[in-house]
Amino acid sequence: MSLLHQRTGPLTRELVLEPAGYGLGHLPARLKPEATATSVCGYCSTGCGLTLHLQDGRAVGLSPTADYTVNRGAACPKGWEALAVLDAPDRATMPLLRSAAGRLEPVDWPTALATFTSRFKAIQERHGREAVAFLSTGQMPTEEMALLGALAKFGMGLRHGDGNTRQCMATAVVAYKQSFGFDAPPYTYADLEESDCIVLVGSNLCIAHPILWERVLRNPHRPAIIVVEPRRTETAMQATLHLPLAPKSDQTLFYGLARTLIENGWIDRRFIDAHTSGFPEFAAFVAGFPLERVAAETGLAAETIERVARLVHAGRRVSFWWTMGVNQSHQGVRTAQAIINLALMTGNIGRPGTGANSITGQANAMGSRMFSNTTCLFAGRDFASEQHRGEVAEILHIDAARIPDDAGWSYSEIMEGILRGKIKGLWVIGTNPAHSWINQNQCRDVLDRLEFLVVQDMYATTETAQAADLVLPAAGWGEKEGTFINSERRLGVIRKARAAPGQALADFSILRLIAEAWGCGEMFADWNSPAAVFQILKRLSAGQPCDITGIEDYAMLDRCGGIQWPFSVKASPFSRDSLEERSLQRSGDSDRSSEIGASEVCDAPASERRLFADGRFYHNDGKARFLFEQPRPLPEPPVAAYPFLLLTGRGTVAQWHTQTRTCKSPVLRKLAPAHVYVELNPTDARALGIAPHARVVVESQRGRLEACAVLTNTVQPGQVFIPMHYEETNRLTDAVFDPYSKQPAYKACAVRVRGV
Repeated sequence: MSLLHQRTGPLTRELVLEPAGYGLGHLPARLKPEATATSVCGYCSTGCGLTLHLQDGRAVGLSPTADYTVNRGAACPKGWEALAVLDAPDRATMPLLRSAAGRLEPVDWPTALATFTSRFKAIQERHGREAVAFLSTGQMPTEEMALLGALAKFGMGLRHGDGNTRQCMATAVVAYKQSFGFDAPPYTYADLEESDCIVLVGSNLCIAHPILWERVLRNPHRPAIIVVEPRRTETAMQATLHLPLAPKSDQTLFYGLARTLIENGWIDRRFIDAHTSGFPEFAAFVAGFPLERVAAETGLAAETIERVARLVHAGRRVSFWWTMGVNQSHQGVRTAQAIINLALMTGNIGRPGTGANSITGQANAMGSRMFSNTTCLFAGRDFASEQHRGEVAEILHIDAARIPDDAGWSYSEIMEGILRGKIKGLWVIGTNPAHSWINQNQCRDVLDRLEFLVVQDMYATTETAQAADLVLPAAGWGEKEGTFINSERRLGVIRKARAAPGQALADFSILRLIAEAWGCGEMFADWNSPAAVFQILKRLSAGQPCDITGIEDYAMLDRCGGIQWPFSVKASPFSRDSLEERSLQRSGDSDRSSEIGASEVCDAPASERRLFADGRFYHNDGKARFLFEQPRPLPEPPVAAYPFLLLTGRGTVAQWHTQTRTCKSPVLRKLAPAHVYVELNPTDARALGIAPHARVVVESQRGRLEACAVLTNTVQPGQVFIPMHYEETNRLTDAVFDPYSKQPAYKACAVRVRGV
């Protein structure tokens, strides 16, 4: 790898690398690019802009877009290698059908579509329409998600369908809906540069979202950075203050902080009275969390907790950020709301550098949340509302009776439904549950019980595809078009820059073929291209908090460097020329952007816009709600037979989820350990007689794995850490779920460790 640039920031040294083979400097003369196109990266939710360099209309290299609002010319290793993973030899290039001999064998598309239709319809005839379900992804463009949700639920009559965003973002969705009245992350990335106090909870920002850490490095205020995290992560090492609390005790910590702030009068009473409800009840509740209790339950010193309260009070602009460490918990929703409560009671919301801010996981998790028809009806509507069903039916010109009156089962309930024999057919699109689902051994047993399993994916070699009865070959990022919505609600365009291999098709094309084969193609006659569906989504969003009716088309998104929702059209439409002129000035519009509220119609796509500047929330009374309840104990604490607590999370910046794509890149493989390892505190290792790099067995009540022991003080005694990316990790995890979001609690379960 060659060094592109290097600089020293106020907190840590930053390296942005140009991987060999895909940087422009490595291209032979005959492949020197002749044109460019812009696209949003297809990995994480940061939503970086990438410039695709084209030769004969085909992408031959890429570079981070220098003037894109999100990443400003930087990219992590995954972004640099986004094209490389498309050339993997194990791409699914034609449909595969399991033969009578038990082998997946090639078939043509007509055979695949006829089999898909006949097998699923036969299951519905025998067991009812609800006996077939689907599981989708946060990796597809919004237009494909919307078509899938409409086809499955309105056309095919599938009541039950969910996305793998249930594994990463469901907690934040429910927390925002209950607290604010809508799933509305309030922030913009500029807040990372404008805070004077940044609180990161369960977030290893350096590794999980390195471009956002870059934004922190640009902060001119030298902010106090507080990291709430059991492990001494890369981010914790750079913090002003690291709070290595007991795993899953953060809810107690935040209630104790709230009590300390209230006792000292360090709250914004004017904001509380004008813009919130339920504070008196909340104040009475947190009175039961004195410092002595909080210190005992978190393992933190009382003086440390008081110091955090003082730092929050001293900050003029305090922002609170969380991700999987909070979301993947048995009590994640109430923990997220404990964070939201701190922002509300101190008035740290709606202003630059503030907010209660959930950082999303997958590239288009926000698109899935808004438009996939899984957790909500289109554009944040409620399936249970007759009015909402009527609105959608009218916009789409369909019979309202075709729209289910509830959202159906969540991911975990679908898996349980298979186990109970209620679901006999499953359609999996762009996800790999045989690897990623919690308690993996049980998951694979569940999938084996299906009468018919269809997997639609880029690769035929995933663990789930290998168990399928039918594999449908799908195009990947760079081989199709549409829009993604990132963590800060920014819509950006992805571009088709090369053809998919063999007979692989964009998911959009596959879905249209299935609609025709199923016999409901006429219902989707207007859904004839991603661009056409984007116009349908605009109509569906009209009047909703996520209104995007002011966005003309993909070209406008390109001109403006992406646009955050809401962005409504005015009664007097503005001209294209006017928009182009204003978009050129967007980098200097931050003062104006801070004044735009959630309920205000935007008249120009300012590059950075946050919600709730006007103090108006989405509940009928316009107020945010304080929500709380008593913390619950760990579902599986350590015991004598299993004395360690297993923590899981992201291992390196070069790995992504199940490594389905990142393992295809030789460069990314060099940047991450190839085999599973376990981090163990040296004190525990000595007691167990385990030497550095020794082979060890890690066991839970559900399964076992062998790993290389890495001895490090980054984990506390009594705890171990294994990255989430390895196939073996979820043999150990416990199938426990948050009661409100139904999100799995991947992060903590009891294990034992012994030498091989």
